[in-house]
Amino acid sequence: MYLADSRHTPASDTAPAPRPGRPARIATTVLALGTVSLVTDVSSEMVTAVLPLYLVTVMAVSPLGFGVLDGVYNGATVVIRLLGGLLADRPGGHDAHGHGTDGHGRHKAVAAAGYGLSALCKPALLLARTTPVLGLVLAVDRAGKGLRTAPRDALISLSTPPERRARAFGVHRAMDTVGALAGPLLAFLILRAAPGGYHAVFTVSACVAALGVLVLVLCVPARPGGMVGGVLPLPAGRPVARLLRLPGLRRVCLCAALLGLATLSDSFVYLFAQRRLGLPAGWFPLLPLGTAAVYLLLAVPLGAAGDRYGRRRVFVLGHLALLSGYALLLLRPAGGLPVAAVVLTLHGLFYAATDGMLAAATAAVVPASRQGAGLALVSTGQAAGRFGCSLTVGVLWARWGDGAALAAVTAALAGAVAVAAYVLRPGPALGKEAA
Repeated sequence: MYLADSRHTPASDTAPAPRPGRPARIATTVLALGTVSLVTDVSSEMVTAVLPLYLVTVMAVSPLGFGVLDGVYNGATVVIRLLGGLLADRPGGHDAHGHGTDGHGRHKAVAAAGYGLSALCKPALLLARTTPVLGLVLAVDRAGKGLRTAPRDALISLSTPPERRARAFGVHRAMDTVGALAGPLLAFLILRAAPGGYHAVFTVSACVAALGVLVLVLCVPARPGGMVGGVLPLPAGRPVARLLRLPGLRRVCLCAALLGLATLSDSFVYLFAQRRLGLPAGWFPLLPLGTAAVYLLLAVPLGAAGDRYGRRRVFVLGHLALLSGYALLLLRPAGGLPVAAVVLTLHGLFYAATDGMLAAATAAVVPASRQGAGLALVSTGQAAGRFGCSLTVGVLWARWGDGAALAAVTAALAGAVAVAAYVLRPGPALGKEAA
């Protein structure tokens, strides 16, 4: 991905050069945003963990209605991500001396709007009594997530020197994953203490979400000090068209979309694991925790490895791990739970090796003034690709069975990884890979 040799990159004044033998410190902005994401994920994952049961047992939603709501919940962010990035990158007007401002203060404002929108939706779940109203609340909640993602990642990249971005994103994603682990466990404890107490879960979730917004407002600076960005100038033209004229970003975006088209959603991975490995239905709610635990353990060390040894290598390694997990499910070996543990380990390794690496790659080839839009463009392409993969796999599964669907996506991923490894090879557009 970002292949520039860090020895030739100017240092940022946000984090001084590390002493020999000591790791570089993480910028305060990154840690603050990690805390916001941790708290917010506790809130959102509490809802995600109980929502299917709530829809079926309390709201009596039909299977078709559930499918529509699930699609809204997972697809609403795709529509709004690019808008969030473009809004965050808009010029900020003029300062008190009449000089133009670069608009980076908008990143925090747009991110806060996204977090605030999602926080307001949590108590609204208590008032939703019909399926259409519930669908609207879920759509607005996910729109808030889409709105905040690109500006938040832009703040991380702008506050971190380019040679340490993969590690910074790894730290943020690890903190985020702590929340993803804690949320379902907290929801489980609430329901155990008050069986059927879904409204209690929503109430606690609303309070936690409000705390996340408060941390963002009080602890995250509007303008990261010593901002650093891509070294390429931005061509003239409309914002998105100008970004796509940058050869490095074009290559990263193409690979993100192509790999997304061959990447199963988490729900499909867990369904395939449960069905093809014969796992008891009672184990199903714990499968996401396995992926999240591995992600938490490996996000920071793999981010540091990407900065040191080359992000392209780590990115491709992560997709090869995912390909191995698909192959295991396709071969259907005996073993049940132990094989499932291996698959979940490979699944978590995939996320740890690719999520932060993709963001660092994008930040490296986009000017500082367009970090939000550039990150949003790549993540939108990736999300749209994964949405297309889910639709395709669903059709194949319904028509020819889960084996044929899994075989098709495994073959597609093998081809996509080969193409991505070639397209992302070191070159003028992406720079020289770190040794």
